[in-house]
Amino acid sequence: MLARMTSVLLLHSGGLTSRQWRKLEDRLAPNHRVIAPDLLGYGANPWPAGKPFHFRDDVAMLVDLLDRLLDQRLDGPTHVVGHSYGGLLALHLALARPDAVLSIAAYEPVAFGLLDQPEDIAARDALARRSPYRPDAPEEWLESFVDWWQGAGAWRALPPATKQAFLDVSWKLSQEVQSLSADPTNRERYATITAPTLVLAGERTHPTELRVVQELAQALPRATLRVFPGMGHMGPITHAAEVNAAFVAFLESVAI
Repeated sequence: MLARMTSVLLLHSGGLTSRQWRKLEDRLAPNHRVIAPDLLGYGANPWPAGKPFHFRDDVAMLVDLLDRLLDQRLDGPTHVVGHSYGGLLALHLALARPDAVLSIAAYEPVAFGLLDQPEDIAARDALARRSPYRPDAPEEWLESFVDWWQGAGAWRALPPATKQAFLDVSWKLSQEVQSLSADPTNRERYATITAPTLVLAGERTHPTELRVVQELAQALPRATLRVFPGMGHMGPITHAAEVNAAFVAFLESVAI
């Protein structure tokens, strides 16, 4: 069993909120201090439309959160779990504050800076072909974004309430995507992360993202890669029980 009150920081995917982790929170809460913040621009942390944003702003917010907990002696180093954009933030949090991160468990982190080899040209081109964001027509960009990850027609199949939720955060989401797509963090930099890391993916995700997780698992010195059959990029939502079980098993394996 995990050491009582070991902290776990849960970082949600872009476009969602910390509510995505409710089922995982329930599994972890008996033995952990669970920290599940809304990232900037979501839920309790609004970000004004039109205000420039870079994913480093979220990293800075998370570093400040951990520092405040340490200053108040409420927490020590933490395990970090992330999905997609949250997975990228987990990696950058480990780069910024390696002393504060015990382990990383990330489902399809969007660490596109790893695509820096000649054989990655096709994968980089796939990123570049997505529609540009236009403030006067956010739905066009959102359709391109959602369909890129989940397949043609995925956006149009979403319930109206879900579409509206995406529209409400479209500016900040587009700024995230723009900044992370241009992130130059390469395999040599990621290789300096020494925390034990679990990298998860779904076999049905976009080929570019499969390339990313394969490269990441090779770059990190203490990484384990697991690819789930039948899952896509939204595996932590569509197959929450299976993915959460993998997260919990990993945390148990690295408990101190």
